Amino acid sequence: MPQTSRELVTRCLTFDYPERVPRDLWLLPWALERYPDTFHQINQRFPSDFVTVEFFYPASLRVRGDPYRIGSYTDEWGCTFVNLQDGVIGEVKDPIIADIADWRCVQPPYELLPTTLDPARGQIADFYERTDKFVFANCCPRPWERYQFLRGSENALIDVMMPDLGGAELLRVIHEFYLRELEFWVKTDVDAIRFMDDWGAQHQLLIPPRIWRELFKPLYRDYCDLAHAYGKFAFMHSDGHILEIYGDLIEIGVDAINSQLFCMDLEALAKMAKGKITFWGEIDRQHVLPSKNPDVARAAVQKVAQHLYDPRGGIIAQFEFGPGANPECAWVIFEEWDNVMAREASDSAQKSTMGFTRSK
Repeated sequence: MPQTSRELVTRCLTFDYPERVPRDLWLLPWALERYPDTFHQINQRFPSDFVTVEFFYPASLRVRGDPYRIGSYTDEWGCTFVNLQDGVIGEVKDPIIADIADWRCVQPPYELLPTTLDPARGQIADFYERTDKFVFANCCPRPWERYQFLRGSENALIDVMMPDLGGAELLRVIHEFYLRELEFWVKTDVDAIRFMDDWGAQHQLLIPPRIWRELFKPLYRDYCDLAHAYGKFAFMHSDGHILEIYGDLIEIGVDAINSQLFCMDLEALAKMAKGKITFWGEIDRQHVLPSKNPDVARAAVQKVAQHLYDPRGGIIAQFEFGPGANPECAWVIFEEWDNVMAREASDSAQKSTMGFTRSK
């Protein structure tokens, strides 16, 4: 029997020889609105092995507007984003906390979390039983980004250098909410939890690694420990050049990391992390996906496979189909991953035949 999507991904994460590389397409509204036919074709030919559970929190009274439309949008924490383009999320222009001394004014949206587990667990269990895909919890803690939404990016970068002035307390408030949220999800029928924070600039970490390890590494360790205590996997996303903290993410138990591989030295990354963590994509969004030549996308997949592919597992064919992406490149990426697997199978068969011939 062919392995189900759930079996494929689980084997990939545990380095137990999945039948093929699992697939995960991130589709932004920008792409869906412009290329609905392309998405339909990709979804038919290369269906995703992942799904997010269809359990949603009640509507928040704080929410106003649409996060993906031109104009303003206020989220469940009360942060207001200004958006200048349809199909993507905007930026916070006027943060709630202008002065870090006012950190106590933050009111995390605890009212949205289920007060009793049983009814919610039943709904989630029903969804889980109806699918053989690998199921993500429908939440995504982001303590650093939430801090920036509340304080503004410039203020946040200053705060982390002087956390005793109130930044550490604000971070604690954010983290306590996310822990409460995850405590709900890990007790339900899901395969994994996700969390995210963009930590990399183009060529280095946004803050000194020492500060990151002091303030943020313990938070992510808590998320991973909680997930593993209940038999769930822990997935993380972080954009930019994060090579300096890859070893830390492995140490605290992140099972799969989605990062901008093409911002980093793939050879150095392979030496540090191959076989120790699953590379959850991705293919370069800056130059490869916008290319008018699909062969550029093929070459990108081959480059990733050359450095990071392992037949035991540890790699997921993931990319983001978003602003500026060429739909032909999107199609070619999954096609080329199938070619990688076909070549690997052919090479293995040839080696097996040669070994059999020599033994005779």
